[in-house]
Amino acid sequence: MVQSLWENEKAAQLEGGLAELVYRSNIIGADRRVCNFGGGNTSTKTTVTDFRGRDVEVMYVKGSGSDLASMKAGNFTGLRMDDIRPLFERSEMPDEEMVAYLVNCMIDSKHPRASIETLLHAFLPFKHVDHTHPDSIISLCCADNGKALAKEIFGDRFVWVPYVRPGFNLSKMIAEGVLANPNAELVLMEKHGLVTWGDTSEECYAQTIKIISEAEAFIESRFDEASLFGGVKYEVLESEVRRNVAAQVMPTIRGAVSDAKKMILTFDDEADVLAFVSGQDSPQLSQVGAACPDHLVHTKVVPLYIDWTPNAEDIDGLKAKLSEGIAAYKEQYKAYFDRNKNEGDVMFEAAPRVILIPGIGMINTGKSWAMAQVSGALYHRAIAVMRGATALGDFVSLSENESYNVEYWPLELYKLSLAPAETEFSRKVAFITGGAGGIGSETARRLVSEGAHVVLADLNLEGAQKVAAEINEKYGDHRATAVKMDVTSEEQVTAAYAETALAYGGVDIIVNNAGLATSSPFDETSLKEWNLNMNVLGTGYFLVAREAFKMMKQQSIGGNMVFIGSKNSVYAGKNASAYSAAKALEAHLARCIAAEGGEFGIRVNTILPDAILQGSAIWNGSWRNERAAAYGIEPDQLEEYYRKRTTLLVNIYPRDIAEGIAFFASSKADKTTGCMLTIDGGVPAAFTR
Repeated sequence: MVQSLWENEKAAQLEGGLAELVYRSNIIGADRRVCNFGGGNTSTKTTVTDFRGRDVEVMYVKGSGSDLASMKAGNFTGLRMDDIRPLFERSEMPDEEMVAYLVNCMIDSKHPRASIETLLHAFLPFKHVDHTHPDSIISLCCADNGKALAKEIFGDRFVWVPYVRPGFNLSKMIAEGVLANPNAELVLMEKHGLVTWGDTSEECYAQTIKIISEAEAFIESRFDEASLFGGVKYEVLESEVRRNVAAQVMPTIRGAVSDAKKMILTFDDEADVLAFVSGQDSPQLSQVGAACPDHLVHTKVVPLYIDWTPNAEDIDGLKAKLSEGIAAYKEQYKAYFDRNKNEGDVMFEAAPRVILIPGIGMINTGKSWAMAQVSGALYHRAIAVMRGATALGDFVSLSENESYNVEYWPLELYKLSLAPAETEFSRKVAFITGGAGGIGSETARRLVSEGAHVVLADLNLEGAQKVAAEINEKYGDHRATAVKMDVTSEEQVTAAYAETALAYGGVDIIVNNAGLATSSPFDETSLKEWNLNMNVLGTGYFLVAREAFKMMKQQSIGGNMVFIGSKNSVYAGKNASAYSAAKALEAHLARCIAAEGGEFGIRVNTILPDAILQGSAIWNGSWRNERAAAYGIEPDQLEEYYRKRTTLLVNIYPRDIAEGIAFFASSKADKTTGCMLTIDGGVPAAFTR
């Protein structure tokens, strides 16, 4: 049940109406049962002193494209009420004219564009107004008998407004309805949400929570667990089993939904999702339509429901149903677009945003992990609404054309335009071995800076987690994830890729970078030392590349592999026969994979660095001493020794190698495969020839 999050001690420390509005908005958005991600809006009317020293009545309202949970003062727009009030006398006002008019009412041109529902707040004669999308209220507003039930719950305290798309007409209807009912305490917006108000910010919030709680209590009094979603139809597979199934099919899904633009995937098997996907009525219920207009841009009108009987042995059958289902969904979406399109409309990607699999859970798609999560979070809300609406009556939604006109509404699309532009590695997933080390961590930072999501695989899990945490702190949740992996263990490599599939859906780029180095005169090289180099630098690179190759083929959207070889891949290093031979193996293995991968759009290239001492676990171990001894110098003289032997008289750093990796992984190298690139400052003995 929804609870009040208002804290008097915190509220008492706030200065002024705008600070209280920020606080109220944040606690409303903190509970998604109260308001959707990115949805809803709040306002306060107050007095400010303008640039001429005059007192001016101003309404602060949520700016377009913001989320209540994270809004700050700068996300609100201030508008002069004297300029807005005359609009109430008009009989109509087109969206474009309304938006242009409101721009002229702003007290500061640097404020964001005002919310689509600004006039809803302005026309109501109350100091504080909340518009929210509570699960319980939308359940009522999406029940076929919702208006009649609202009378049982609220008596004559509510105003019911039939569905109208947000804008001038809806705002005026709401205000007129409230003015006509002296007992009105709330507005119920059919298939949409709730409006409440108060004389103070605290009163307004308390009223919002009170009304939601009344609706919740009424729904729970009518709820029957046994008949939830028509009763149980499918058995839910055990947690480990369903995650294993999801990991096996997600690359298939990712390939199928990425024909227009690549997608990042997320997997969700929360209890409410499992109950819904396994319900008797869920195949039909899921196709009724969106539970709230605010969902449409992120979830589309309906999800893809896969008609499959849960069976962990039937992976091939599930893959086939997914491929067929996604293809059919895209055709149906294109037809929906063609039936409803307006002049100038450009179709979004036709692939589903929400995929429901009985016994397994929900898979969401998006241009990033964060946006896939938004689709999933909103569908959790849809499930809650369908749970409530079916407890009350039959679940109903917008008509097809109403849905389309919200999904492709210019004022709604404006919010999407506020997102940062996509960059070179946006929508791509990179798997980096040796991710905790100097080259691996620098490569991760470089790729993420241009939009990538990265998996840092390393035996040193703590080090990889530290790098991932640093990246996520800077770029956002889940842009990087860490996995513990020994490249010589087939089981661990396979498990790491399964974890990658669950985390992001698949892989686009691998950086085969894990390494070690030993130094011994040839006649003193032990079989143990030889095998160690071959296992890590040969077998390890083979296993990592082979599993990536399988996943890339399954996705059927191409791929990229970058091997980190060495100057020693082409140069016979003194006292390093085991290391040099293994590094030569790597370079030739890369060429072999390139020869086989071309028909699948899989490119494989190799970088040959030399003497990357900075941030290197290898060079901070016995290898430094061994190489110094081989050259007859002290260990602390190595960096200068290596610099002087290059033709450019430079040292090579991890960031230099990261730049080379970024080049090979980028669209700039789209027509290059089987190539070796030296990044060594120019060591003539290692020039390729």
